[in-house]
Amino acid sequence: MPEPKQLIVNLFEMNTVSHITHGLWTLPDNNRQRFNDIDYWIELAQLLESGGIDGIFLADVVGAYDTFRGNADTAIREGLQIPSNDPLLVIPAMAAVTKGLGFGVTFSTTYEPPFSFARRMSTLDHLTKGRVGWNIVTSYLSNAARNFGLDDEMPKQRRYELADEFLDVVYKLWEGSWDDDAVLRDAERGVYSDPAKVRAIDHVGEHFRVAGPHLAEPSLQRTPVLYQATGSPEGIEFAGRHAEIVFTGGRTAADFRKNADEMRDAAVRHGRARDDVRFVIQAGVVVGRTEEEAADKLRLYRERTSVEGMLAHAGVPWDIPAYPSETLMSQVAEAEGAVGHPFFRGFAEGTTVGEALGQLRDGREGRFFVAGTPKTVADEIERWLDEDGIDGINLRQYHSFDTIRDFVDLVVPELRRRGRLREGYVPGETLRERLFGAGRSRLPETHTAARYRGGANLDVPVEPLRF
Repeated sequence: MPEPKQLIVNLFEMNTVSHITHGLWTLPDNNRQRFNDIDYWIELAQLLESGGIDGIFLADVVGAYDTFRGNADTAIREGLQIPSNDPLLVIPAMAAVTKGLGFGVTFSTTYEPPFSFARRMSTLDHLTKGRVGWNIVTSYLSNAARNFGLDDEMPKQRRYELADEFLDVVYKLWEGSWDDDAVLRDAERGVYSDPAKVRAIDHVGEHFRVAGPHLAEPSLQRTPVLYQATGSPEGIEFAGRHAEIVFTGGRTAADFRKNADEMRDAAVRHGRARDDVRFVIQAGVVVGRTEEEAADKLRLYRERTSVEGMLAHAGVPWDIPAYPSETLMSQVAEAEGAVGHPFFRGFAEGTTVGEALGQLRDGREGRFFVAGTPKTVADEIERWLDEDGIDGINLRQYHSFDTIRDFVDLVVPELRRRGRLREGYVPGETLRERLFGAGRSRLPETHTAARYRGGANLDVPVEPLRF
């Protein structure tokens, strides 16, 4: 009988007040307001480590949500991802108090140059002893574009073309600039590194010119674990070439399976194996020692959820709450010149504004949500693993630190009893080994980055992705 499929578990976090649980920073005893305090991140990391959690997945944006009501006031008022701090800078603090916890960090390819980023990630891979991954994003906020000197965001296709070359540059730096045996540390001869085994990359492309060599010596993983959050056609093709762990989802199991199958097909088109890509979904888990306790928590979370925060986060351009509650959503769509827009098509005929706002507040859970006892939660997670085919979850955090503490105390023991979670960390393993197996600290030879190992192909242009 085959061993049961084990679950990858990350906590979904952001270096901000209100991430994706809008308004819940106001909950009693919530620690969200401590995000500026290094002790917040130390305590959180130690809690995650105590439960053997695989990683903390750090989101980020480089702009404000300013579409709703035509300005950023709602986001600023509610702490919706503003103020927010750089996610890379909290990783060393967490790494210093943990041995096994992994770190997935978001960084955009659109606005900053690849050379300096490659150095920062190599530094983190050294400091964490190989426990870092990169969530590759292209950024989507208009305000972000204006923050970096552009009039508006680039078209999605161009952002992905830029990202593809950005990845090509960092692969050359991480994989091709230094040989494995370049570092000698020969104190007797006074030779730290062999110059014959360190080389410039001399990349000249459409978007970037980078001479090299890479300033950091090879780290344990060289290239960090490559995450990507996507579901769009452009993102799927990009993931097929680059991603190892894809953060995707869908309102239904069929939606998820369709996305996952398309990405596996894309991986094969780029010379990789179908199982070279693993899939993580965002999951909501509300657990209590009894069904009643879990229901009470969920009721409180729904009562405190800010619908205006949700609308601002979603970039909805219409001020729906400004309409009388009895107004039909179809009347709002007509008044706003938005008849047929997907946002309005999501509501049944005859739905009023009051009903629509209530549905938004109470109905975000979708397929990958469960509330109940540890047994109820574990049963549902097993269904996600076995029926839907997911590989892991990014756990949505309703309350800091109660959400993850409840998961560690109540759900982890039940999943371990069923063979769905490992008993602990393997000393010295890298993040890639934790996710893909022992002996796999580095990208497989079938990955496009491997073409640069040993300094090969640095002057051979890679065929660009076409969307």
